[in-house]
Amino acid sequence: MIKFNRRMFLRTAGLAALGSGWSKTAAAGTFFWKRLFSVSPRDTVLITPNDKFYIVSYDGFPEIDLAGWFLYIGGLVKKPARLTFADFYSRPSVELAATLICIDTLPGGDTISNAIWRGIPLKTLLEEVGPDPSAFDVVFHAADGYSDSIPFERAVGDNVLLAYMMNGEPLPRAHGYPLRAVVPGLYGIKNVKWITEIEVVDYDYKGYWQQRGWTDKGEIRIVSRIDNPGHYQEIQGREHTVRGLAFGGYYGISRVELSTDGGKTWNPTDLDPPLSPYAWVIWKYHWEIPAPGAYTLMVRAWDKRGQLQPTKLEQAYPAGASGYHTVVALVSS
Repeated sequence: MIKFNRRMFLRTAGLAALGSGWSKTAAAGTFFWKRLFSVSPRDTVLITPNDKFYIVSYDGFPEIDLAGWFLYIGGLVKKPARLTFADFYSRPSVELAATLICIDTLPGGDTISNAIWRGIPLKTLLEEVGPDPSAFDVVFHAADGYSDSIPFERAVGDNVLLAYMMNGEPLPRAHGYPLRAVVPGLYGIKNVKWITEIEVVDYDYKGYWQQRGWTDKGEIRIVSRIDNPGHYQEIQGREHTVRGLAFGGYYGISRVELSTDGGKTWNPTDLDPPLSPYAWVIWKYHWEIPAPGAYTLMVRAWDKRGQLQPTKLEQAYPAGASGYHTVVALVSS
């Protein structure tokens, strides 16, 4: 539900008060809308710095004393295990570049980030404890009371990580210190932070958000975004490098196209190599602008299965938002 707050009231009141001014001249109207809805260009980078990485939490950030922390692995396993952080740190580790995105992210939203994670493959620990053949889900329990699960088949894949480092630094408190799950291809709700217990179960476990109607699968839908120009940004001259990012979840990105005429025609873009199959792609397009005016830019992407990003604009609930990100660029002479 949208809350009608003070800022929205002032904007709506401004529309009413300035409505007559909008009709006087197109220039005045353009200026008004630019001031009201303009969004600055964003930096498009391969790696999101830790202090810029998006943060969404269930109930604040728990304070964890590393000296007393341990991870318990149990449930339907032959040899339950209790591991301290020293046990984790002494084991061979791997690095994985992976993009995380909140399930509540709307087209063009900011709650998507990319990092290089270091930790231990979940598969390794599960093999050590000996899961029962009836295993169906692997449940992550967190220090703040949150929980969620992933299918057992996915948990024993090669790319699910129990991470304790982020971009070469110890995992920050806001991002799950001392241990979090990194599950490529699944929305942030499945990448549980502040893990204290891993439980193997023989049924379809429903976590905190599933009990409230959100998706259990958590599969990321294809997303693409325009970072530059910003919405209602003024562009000087007849050439501009349009750039942004695209992310295909587990399946990567094969193609990104940009429209500069509101979706009537589409143009291929240039893609930079991603850091891994599970990381976002940066795309660029050299735009030769035919004439001054207001242009509607739209972006769309395909994953490596050949699937096109959903065109229909849908809300985030219950399985993630969809639709093409659109910005208006104002080109002056």
